[in-house]
Amino acid sequence: MIVRTSRIVRLLFLVTGLCLAPWAVAAVPTPLLPTPPAPALPAIVSYVLMDYDTGQIIAAKSENLRRAPASLTKLMTTYLTYQAIQDGTLTSQENIPISNTAWKTGGSSMFIQPNTPANVNQLLHGLLIDSGNDAAVALAEAVGGSQSGFVTLMNDMAMRLNLRNTHYSNVDGLPDSDLYTTALDVAKLSRSLIRQFPQVIQITQQKSYTYNGITQRSWNPVLFRDPTVDGLKTGLTNASGYCIDATAMRNGRRLIAVVLGGPSWAGSTNAVEALLDYGYRFFIDHPVYTAGQKVGEITRGDWSPMHIPVGVQQAVDITVPKGHFSELQRAMIIAPKVQAPFKKGQIVGQLVFRLDGKVLKSVPIVAQSAATKAGWMARLFHEIRSAL
Repeated sequence: MIVRTSRIVRLLFLVTGLCLAPWAVAAVPTPLLPTPPAPALPAIVSYVLMDYDTGQIIAAKSENLRRAPASLTKLMTTYLTYQAIQDGTLTSQENIPISNTAWKTGGSSMFIQPNTPANVNQLLHGLLIDSGNDAAVALAEAVGGSQSGFVTLMNDMAMRLNLRNTHYSNVDGLPDSDLYTTALDVAKLSRSLIRQFPQVIQITQQKSYTYNGITQRSWNPVLFRDPTVDGLKTGLTNASGYCIDATAMRNGRRLIAVVLGGPSWAGSTNAVEALLDYGYRFFIDHPVYTAGQKVGEITRGDWSPMHIPVGVQQAVDITVPKGHFSELQRAMIIAPKVQAPFKKGQIVGQLVFRLDGKVLKSVPIVAQSAATKAGWMARLFHEIRSAL
């Protein structure tokens, strides 16, 4: 039997160790519907609309612009407090000593006092509903030993959560030139907070809180306008403008809308509602793969076995404009430095989803079987067998 010229060329590549990583892109069908334009919202400095389940950004404006966060700083204070409870260094019912520093902290307050008991759960309510700066300081001292120690923890966690444009200099959000974040980072932090500590919603959905005989209304104006909104936090200083970090649940689907630098509470509330309505009306989540599902395979003549199945570790859902799921492009990109031997479960590349030329999502793909490096005889045999 004659081996064709193309097979001989492939053989030369294999014997010399050269190989091209396979990847493919699905054909693009004729568009069904135009992609809906995002709300303009000219009065808002920056914003982000994120799908909670997929983590995808549905709409954004100046999402990486660094801004003063004001009391949105308290989201990280909340996150670290819940982490301390999870780690067992605090309990929710543990009474926290109230220092004179916490008592005398300026700005919004839940009105704690040195001689009046306040437990962690109460302080969290005062932090998130009353936006109490005093509660923030009390919790920071309890978790970090001091405010400066807690600020170090805040910045360490910001790095771990990949909040690339966030830096903390205090625990409550009072104005400081070294305190900044972005709409994207606030959305990412909010998603992490809800995913890891969903009990936070039980607090942020409350419209008022009473402590020591004093009842205060929630600072979140969207709670009083939209019954589907159940969190999370607001912030206001001269530098920050009117900031709202809101999350809503409609028909089992959660979205997160972050608005920074609004002109007024009414203006920022209108912007949040416009973003939420846009996301729920024009976008939908589609399941794509189940956990462990095979998505393709890598064929390498210098590996043994030559065909390695690859798949996703976790279930993959994707957010797309309604009517556009069939237009989704998928590309399996193999990492150029992947070399045998490797074990089953090793990350070998990324599965990239695109729509209209834009990357919507990228997830790691892993080898579903182990591989060793094939000797030259095995590589020659693989080529001859494939040529027959």
